[in-house]
Amino acid sequence: MEFDSNAGNGRIVNTIIMPVIGIVVLAVLFVFAILVWSSKVTDEAAVTSQSNLLREAIQLQLDQVAKQQEGAAVWDDAFFRAERGLENRDWLRHHVAAWLAEGYGHSRSLILDSDRSVLVVYDRSGDTGWASEALLNALKGPIARVRARYINSFVMTPSGTYKFQPVYRNFHHSLFETGVVRIDAAPYYFSVTAIAPDLHTIGADREPPAVIVSFVPLNSLTLGRLAEMAGLDGIAATQPTNTRPGMADILLKDPGNTPVVRLNWNPTQPGSAMLNRLLPVMVILALAIAVLTAVLLNYARQSTRRLARSEAKAVYASQHDSLTGLPNRDFFTRMLTQALAAQTDERDLTAVVYIDLDHFKDINDTLGHAAGDEVLRAVTARLRGVVPPTGLLARISGDEFAMVLSQCSSRALIEYQLSRVQDELIRPVKVAGTELFVSLSMGAAIAPQDGTGAGELLRKADIALYDAKANGRGRWSFFDPAMEEYVQTRDNIARELRRAIDNDALAVAYQPQLSSKTGKITAVETLVRWTHPERGPISPANFVPIAEETGLINDLGLWVLRRACRDAHLWPDVMISVNISPTQFRHPRFIDQLIETLASYDLPPSRLEIEVTESVFAGKDAAVLNVMKRLRELGVKIALDDFGSGYSSLSYLRRFPFDILKIDRDFILPAGDSAQAQAILRTIIDLGEALDMTVVAEGIETSEQMDFLTSIGCERLQGYFISRPGPAEEVAPMIVSGAIDSRVKMSTGRLRAG
Repeated sequence: MEFDSNAGNGRIVNTIIMPVIGIVVLAVLFVFAILVWSSKVTDEAAVTSQSNLLREAIQLQLDQVAKQQEGAAVWDDAFFRAERGLENRDWLRHHVAAWLAEGYGHSRSLILDSDRSVLVVYDRSGDTGWASEALLNALKGPIARVRARYINSFVMTPSGTYKFQPVYRNFHHSLFETGVVRIDAAPYYFSVTAIAPDLHTIGADREPPAVIVSFVPLNSLTLGRLAEMAGLDGIAATQPTNTRPGMADILLKDPGNTPVVRLNWNPTQPGSAMLNRLLPVMVILALAIAVLTAVLLNYARQSTRRLARSEAKAVYASQHDSLTGLPNRDFFTRMLTQALAAQTDERDLTAVVYIDLDHFKDINDTLGHAAGDEVLRAVTARLRGVVPPTGLLARISGDEFAMVLSQCSSRALIEYQLSRVQDELIRPVKVAGTELFVSLSMGAAIAPQDGTGAGELLRKADIALYDAKANGRGRWSFFDPAMEEYVQTRDNIARELRRAIDNDALAVAYQPQLSSKTGKITAVETLVRWTHPERGPISPANFVPIAEETGLINDLGLWVLRRACRDAHLWPDVMISVNISPTQFRHPRFIDQLIETLASYDLPPSRLEIEVTESVFAGKDAAVLNVMKRLRELGVKIALDDFGSGYSSLSYLRRFPFDILKIDRDFILPAGDSAQAQAILRTIIDLGEALDMTVVAEGIETSEQMDFLTSIGCERLQGYFISRPGPAEEVAPMIVSGAIDSRVKMSTGRLRAG
């Protein structure tokens, strides 16, 4: 009985272990094949890199040859003697061709006159028969290009003469072409250079130049230097048709695309070297695996089970979110694709829903990430309770979930399910003894009417979610084609705004602020303007929020700040007020950028006012207070904009060092006939005086509003009644001359007299 049991176990072990051994063998062979393939690819990449290095080294040598020609080619004596032709042949041979041979090793040279006739044929050995018709034909292209560039370098002057104004390459001062060519079965470097004047650059007409063609043999000395420059071993020159086994090579051709020489070298082969080092290790590893397999035969069943359990855990972990246990994005996408493919009844609807927790970042900022994790787990538990059996719930990212509602008979049923999701979060979530009210926004796309592909439905659900968040949060939206058009328009505006910032295509307008005591303009507020070449004027209310969403607000705000500091010199005695967005204010380099801007335009910090709104304080009081203290130390004034519109303005006044209060225009509009509004304005102005702050009233549109605000001691007045925003060139004369509207003068004059 015991024997039979052991035999049965042995059969089971053999049944399990043999496939495992086969898989291991295949895996080892596969790894070995991968190593061989990798070594081959690495070797090929190394040869390609060496070839590129060699070609660059050859180009450097060619550039050196051309550079060496400059001393002989760019020379007034050589230029005039070459023009005179045959009578100066000996001089050109001695002072140009022989000089290049003795000084730089240009063993052979040709000098052609302006008619392309050969003036000088020079060879260090005295041979002149090498200058064949075939050689001249091979050089015809480079010679023509050099002559054309030379002629095109002349520019007509107002007097009718021509001035020689060539455009040189890199650090050269000559017009040249380089390459390789074959002479008498031997390879040579060549350089074709126009013989050009050095100082005499004015002429009555444009004449083709004489050219010098010098040749440097591609011999062992040249190849040795080439090997040293390229860091290669054993470079040798062979016939173009010859290839050497085990050697890397490149083929050099003349300007006519005729093969000239093949350069061979011993390539470094890091892939093969790596394979040689790893091969013994692979053999030892294969033997070790075989031995280990034999040793573990008695434990095969347990090992297989453990492997299966581990694999199941790994698969689950790769497909699920570790915090909530929900499917992750990739797994959700696959499940959605399968659900759409399995849908057979065309009358059934499948809804893809994106769910986003509203203001979840505030929870993390105020209570910490541990509390945020607890909220996510609690929300997950509630969402699971309302997802139908045919549905699917997943966590896509941080605070974003996705849901699939399959086999829905109508849109009303989908809306019912969404309302159940909303109802689940009416009850507060308890975290660390604190009750939190969490709301969520949802965007839904429905198949088949909105699409049949998983990617398309997810994209449209995301667009619908954006619409829900943009329209108040705590609600849901179904995808509508108009939403996609809006998103595309928003993306287009974002890209065009980026280009407008980069191309300095924006503008600023300045709205003066009038002193109620002196009747003079004491400050101007900077307002950004954008006139699109096709869309026309775009309101800041449209493009500034897009800049906030897309991260462009820092660049936009910095552009406005720089423009304001630049224009501030038009009115030296007036304060410059610039609105700073919360995102820009909290940027880690905001202070540094502000200091750099003030220094660039030599603007005293005491003339700059920074306007911020209450939203700048969201959850980061300590960091914001530190920035404000640094601004005060610099001498920059800080204004609280839209005062009275928030829920905790008085608290901010107590904790933060403001210099200026700007009363929200909603309090100004009814000031002419509302006793309640007048009482509120008196209170705000008294508060500003008590805290030693300058009070600015914006949005003044009537003389009654202005008279009342002046009578109760408001220090600065701003609005259309005083002056509409305008460009710097319009506002500057008004500030310098004091030429404000007569009705404004009358009002301020009457109040000062009273």
